[in-house]
Amino acid sequence: MTRTVHVAPERLDRWLTGFGERHGEVVYDVTPTSVTLSAEDGESAVITVPFEPLAELSRTGLVAHVLTERRLGVLLVRRGGYGAGVFAGGKLVDSKVGSRHVQGTTKAGGWSQQRYARRRDNQAREAFAAATEVAVRILAPAKLDVLVCGGDRRAVDTVLDDPRLKELTGLVRPPFLGVPDPKQKVLEQAGADARAIRIDVDQPVP
Repeated sequence: MTRTVHVAPERLDRWLTGFGERHGEVVYDVTPTSVTLSAEDGESAVITVPFEPLAELSRTGLVAHVLTERRLGVLLVRRGGYGAGVFAGGKLVDSKVGSRHVQGTTKAGGWSQQRYARRRDNQAREAFAAATEVAVRILAPAKLDVLVCGGDRRAVDTVLDDPRLKELTGLVRPPFLGVPDPKQKVLEQAGADARAIRIDVDQPVP
């Protein structure tokens, strides 16, 4: 049985120690993108290296890697809202969120349906344009080390297609975050989720 846990960078070293205490001697298989723990009792865990690649292929290297202080940008875009934030050492240091009304679908047919569709498309373009301006103002000058995105992939791609944001596209790293319409709390949580380490734990069947 496999379960997934997410661990804050500051808790990873203790989690690794606890895994060994619970399951016996642990063998580490370390690559630039993942770390596999195989325990004496048959339990295993696969850690996805955040912001890969991992340079020093060891447990010590992994812990140092996740604790490295980075300027992390978060860009969240959906039809109904957007948010951009800059995190340093896990703390939000600059941000902006906003919302734009995008009309829902209609059951009307014919010309009415087409008119509503055109209106929705225009509203969506205006929302994405507003999101782009916020990204240009908050993220572009922030000297980011990494950028994590979330919301609607097509909307995010539309924003990042702006030539003023071309320097950011090479900084994008997983995970892609699933979020509701971005509010301030959603943006703050997204920053924590972006830093969290994903661990897939495989428990042997008795």
